[in-house]
Amino acid sequence: MRLSRSLSISSLSGLPLWEEESLPVQDLLLFEVSWEVTNKVGGIYTVIQTKAKITVDEWGENYIMMGPYYEHNFKTQVEKCEPPNQAIKAAMDSLINNGSQVHFGRWLIEGSPYVILFDIGAAAWNLDRWKGDLWNECSIGLPYHDREANDSLIFGSLVAWFFKELTDQLQDKPNVIAHFHEWQAGTGLLLSRSRKIPLATIFTTHATLLGRYLCAGNADFYNNLDKFNIDQEAGERQIYHRYCLERAAVHCAHVFTTVSQITAVEANHMLHRQADVVTPNGLNVRKFSAMHEFQNLHSMNKAKIQEFVRGHFYGHLDFNLEKTLFFFIAGRYEFSNKGADLFLESLSRLNYLLRVHKSDVTVVVFFIMPAKTNNFNVESLKGQAVRKQLWDTTQFVKEKFGKRLYESLLRGEIPDMSKILDRDDFTIMKRAIYATQRHSLPPVTTHNMLDDSTDPILSNIRRIGLFNGRNDRVKIVFHPEFLSSTSPLLPMDYEEFVRGCHLGVFPSYYEPWGYTPGECTVMGIPSVTTNLSGFGCFMEEHVSDPSEYGIYIVDRRFRSADESCNQLTQFMFSFCQQSRRQRIIQRNRTERLSDLLDWRYLGRFYMYARHLALSRSFPSKFKMDHLNIAPTQGFRYPRPSSVPPSPSASLHSTPHHSDEEDDDTYDEEEEAERDRQNIKAPFTLGADPEACRLKLTPLMKGRFSKYPSTGILLMKPTTTGKNPLHMKRKH
Repeated sequence: MRLSRSLSISSLSGLPLWEEESLPVQDLLLFEVSWEVTNKVGGIYTVIQTKAKITVDEWGENYIMMGPYYEHNFKTQVEKCEPPNQAIKAAMDSLINNGSQVHFGRWLIEGSPYVILFDIGAAAWNLDRWKGDLWNECSIGLPYHDREANDSLIFGSLVAWFFKELTDQLQDKPNVIAHFHEWQAGTGLLLSRSRKIPLATIFTTHATLLGRYLCAGNADFYNNLDKFNIDQEAGERQIYHRYCLERAAVHCAHVFTTVSQITAVEANHMLHRQADVVTPNGLNVRKFSAMHEFQNLHSMNKAKIQEFVRGHFYGHLDFNLEKTLFFFIAGRYEFSNKGADLFLESLSRLNYLLRVHKSDVTVVVFFIMPAKTNNFNVESLKGQAVRKQLWDTTQFVKEKFGKRLYESLLRGEIPDMSKILDRDDFTIMKRAIYATQRHSLPPVTTHNMLDDSTDPILSNIRRIGLFNGRNDRVKIVFHPEFLSSTSPLLPMDYEEFVRGCHLGVFPSYYEPWGYTPGECTVMGIPSVTTNLSGFGCFMEEHVSDPSEYGIYIVDRRFRSADESCNQLTQFMFSFCQQSRRQRIIQRNRTERLSDLLDWRYLGRFYMYARHLALSRSFPSKFKMDHLNIAPTQGFRYPRPSSVPPSPSASLHSTPHHSDEEDDDTYDEEEEAERDRQNIKAPFTLGADPEACRLKLTPLMKGRFSKYPSTGILLMKPTTTGKNPLHMKRKH
């Protein structure tokens, strides 16, 4: 299937439904195999967990997930039960009777899908034999010291063994679809295909192994996609055996999918196969019954963050918290890949701009990235203790003051304010004030770092000189742990924290999809992403003016690092100039984009991949021509109707405009209805996978170029004739 610029979906509000002929799920079994089933390691866990409900709704008890067994995870997340299908039970018993341990139950998440978990440790005694099988069947050898690769081989061997026993029991009725995620699970696909087990197989790569390694090593990745010596690069990084497993799984699968267009281009060069379908990652979107309820949640959680800031910056709290904005970056600690390097440099420039313009806005920036620590920072704990003590003192004095005031008014007297508080009360308050004095600057990190001198974030903070000084308008808080509601410092879950912030900043250089900005969008929080992330490309494709909807896309394709840094700085500075009302309006628009990320719509790509896999693996029983898949129309959110056509018309004559000003052109309900109805549909995806082409309107012709050897159509830049993937990255 040729990959087009847009494999778009439909059935959003105001769009026609895709009336596809459903698969006969009663005659099929669907297995989804991933290392992160019940095992939270990275972003794939979110994909698997959130997609479960729509898949269970479609497949019912014929949908089973498969993953590795970990005792703690099984006891806390899985309800043990018996398999409803006798063939599955017989296949499990066969493995158990031959010395393996297999567990079955319901995963206690939304949708409650069935899971089969394989105990890797209990089957480790087979490792040498299975290494020999892998070499004999696939000519791939694994070194003894790579435990993760060895575990993936054990897991894959158990999965392939299970599928052999299952298909022998079923005798081609029902047929089996097996969907594998990433290289750890791909070993099972590779062994199943080499042993000619009758399965319809799908393989999804969420990020190529070598791509992640190259970008983490500061390689000029996107400019040199067609120049890398793949085998040599993998060998130098001692991951050649993993790369072989990944590439073999890609080529053995009946259908190969990636999570974004940019990852499809990367996979074509790194793994030498074009993706058949792009399957964007979604989320379970819950709409509030009461309009703007998410705005109330923002206000409530912002107050919790403000309490933390009061304690962390005690003694230096000379800025107005009502005019303080909270920015954050979160995710895996990959300093360059996640764009933390670009973000820190932009914060230095933002700090300069805010000081030069004498802005009364303060920006507190949170870095939520797990790193090696040994405990909480004493100064951070002390700050929260001082805040709590001051609050207790305030409550004590307030209670005494209120009681005396009440008694005075009962007697019909106007109280003498000089006598209503005695000398002891003033002494208590003065002691509280003295307790808030500090002779050091507020710490930039909340924990004691094990590698303080070499930590990339701390090293760059020292370079740019942002130490939370009184004159700095940008303050930094590095929280090197995932958030938890049980934390003594910042007792908030991640979702609560995101809802309380004003802007998420994720200027990633390597981000195959990007769940963090997607989560912000669903919660109605504006975010910054890049056109090198799958999420950013998706939004550019489907939203006419993303920035007006609170999705700021930094150009890291066609600009140098310095130009990208200036663009990010300008985005943040413009955001700081918005009034409170403008931010509320923007959050309303951002939240409306959540429909684009709902699994109810994005799940259709997975449906299409299963149709295609069945037609390729069992062509005599399943044919694409007989599925009658109607053309799927694309969509683009138009520019919001309330936004002035001229950029100058949307700016105020002074940067310090009033928060109370009104905008007569904005009507939330009217604009939301127009967003639902006034959607363009320039793209069409046909049913024939070999004939899928992007149909260009006359206005679109000349604005796309075909990347050599891929057949992928990409938008040309408007200011340069360079190839769309020739992206500058200067250091």
